[in-house]
Amino acid sequence: MISVDRMRRLGGVSLIALSALAAVVMIDPLAGTASAQNTEVQPPFAAAVPNGAPMSFADLIESVSPAVVTIQVQGSPAEAGAGPDLEGVPPQFREWLERQFGGQAPSQPQPRQSLGSGFFISAEGHIVTNHHVVRGADQITIGLSDGTEYEARIIGTDEQTDLALLKIDEDVEFPFVSLDTEHDYRVGDWVVAVGNPFGLGGTATAGIISAIGRPIGNSTYNDFIQVDAPINRGNSGGPTFDLNGHVIGVNSQIFSPSGGNVGIGFAIPSDVAARIIADLMDDGRVARGWLGVSIQNVTDDIAQALDLEETRGAIVSSIVSGGPADRAGFEREDVVLQVNGEDVESSRDLTRRIADISAGETVRFRIIREGRERNLRATLGDRPSEEDLNAMQSGAEAPAEVSYFGMSLVELGEEDRQVRGLAEDTPGVVVDNLERGSEAARKGLTTGDVILEAGGDPVASPDAFGAAVEEARADGRSAILLLVETRGGQRYVALQLDAEE
Repeated sequence: MISVDRMRRLGGVSLIALSALAAVVMIDPLAGTASAQNTEVQPPFAAAVPNGAPMSFADLIESVSPAVVTIQVQGSPAEAGAGPDLEGVPPQFREWLERQFGGQAPSQPQPRQSLGSGFFISAEGHIVTNHHVVRGADQITIGLSDGTEYEARIIGTDEQTDLALLKIDEDVEFPFVSLDTEHDYRVGDWVVAVGNPFGLGGTATAGIISAIGRPIGNSTYNDFIQVDAPINRGNSGGPTFDLNGHVIGVNSQIFSPSGGNVGIGFAIPSDVAARIIADLMDDGRVARGWLGVSIQNVTDDIAQALDLEETRGAIVSSIVSGGPADRAGFEREDVVLQVNGEDVESSRDLTRRIADISAGETVRFRIIREGRERNLRATLGDRPSEEDLNAMQSGAEAPAEVSYFGMSLVELGEEDRQVRGLAEDTPGVVVDNLERGSEAARKGLTTGDVILEAGGDPVASPDAFGAAVEEARADGRSAILLLVETRGGQRYVALQLDAEE
């Protein structure tokens, strides 16, 4: 392992230029007396570096750089998203596309080539990098800081956290660094990033931690470290070090309107990376618990529609047939409040809790159903791949003229069911038209959405939908909860009843 004993952490030193206080004796020609004038004291010379910063990062960078590698990836054209096949494209569009390729269409798709960064975590040649760096790779070449190159293979990747584990199969002892599993970093701490930006290998940059616990994009299992150390394309997969030479993050993403660094980069926390890499080291995959439900946050509108006292928890919007939740007796509209006695604050919170529990374990759930709290027990399954999950959801139930809440509704016809892949007996009404600025539009409904349920009951016709609205109003409810099948899957939408005249 690389030793960092000789690194020196120097405290901030202010370099001050001292000025002697000079007294100049001058003769006053009018008074004939002597007076002393002091020259103005010069202000101290500005500090070369801010207080608390080391005078140099050189010892740190010299120590850790041998463990940082350049990753060159070659993949198939299909994975690269190569130039389009213009066969059958209308002439007006073909001409425009040809101009984008320098006056002619590409004669054949070109192989994918990409560059990234990574770092050794063992002397045996295990390398950590990003999933997106090696996705679709046919050949991976690792470049060391001394110019030596090796071929590497993929042991496993995890798309959900954007991490990958590679291995060089050579009888060589490689320099390595360690993932910090018990970090104590804070916003404002200094960090150093080493990597391969724009193919310029062996590049080091420094900055501070700008924020901690950033949930960005659709990343369910990561709360990122935000850093202002310059990170650019090609830094992906490289390490972020603290001043002790510990890896506290794996560079993953940047925020950049221009494509270059604007001072906002994101690293996967090292404790998260350590857990994922340990799983990949075992069998090449990450095992996560799986309940078999689609969930969403409980909003204020949904809480009103269900007469909930608090806006918290996660509401079940659909259930995979035959999955763990189905076998345990979960139903749509169940609101999950606790897992194994611990409160659930949001759908993201519930997803993470389930993922951290091993498949095969029995879990206790506290839910609210029809205004009453009750307990359920479910034995978790092993989370399927994203492809398998998408296939399950595509075969799930879906949402089918009368106007309510600014939307025109028609029955779900047989042709609609076939287009959407729905069972013949699936009830529902289709949003055929939508008024701009209406209650339904404000809540995110769009034409083509299918309403499966209103107020907890299936709706097979526009009249049935209207009856559900009147029943909710008669019950004194302020909102009605709809189960809607959208292009992105099922979700609940609560419409305010006072918006429907």
